[in-house]
Amino acid sequence: MLHSNLPEPQLLKILLEPLLDDYQYWFSRANTLLRTEVIPFLGVESQQALLHRVEEAQRNVTAAQSLFQATDGQVGVDTAVLMNWHKLVTECWQIAHQYRSSK
Repeated sequence: MLHSNLPEPQLLKILLEPLLDDYQYWFSRANTLLRTEVIPFLGVESQQALLHRVEEAQRNVTAAQSLFQATDGQVGVDTAVLMNWHKLVTECWQIAHQYRSSK
């Protein structure tokens, strides 16, 4: 098991901190794509709805990062929340890939 001898806060810092940074990065990229490009296969309403979901996820990740930093790594994020973010990132990756392939 990875770092199984570390105290829980250090383990959270090693695993969760970079994961939250990754979510910020990918949501930022998706946000930029959805704001700057017309994605014909999505349609305007679907694109706006996805953008809204991405923006909400970005705010939630920012809040989680702030709490994590303010508590010196004493606060984690529920696995169900992480899975929802992961699903959204995956959806955005698929759309970006399909968009690039269609150009």
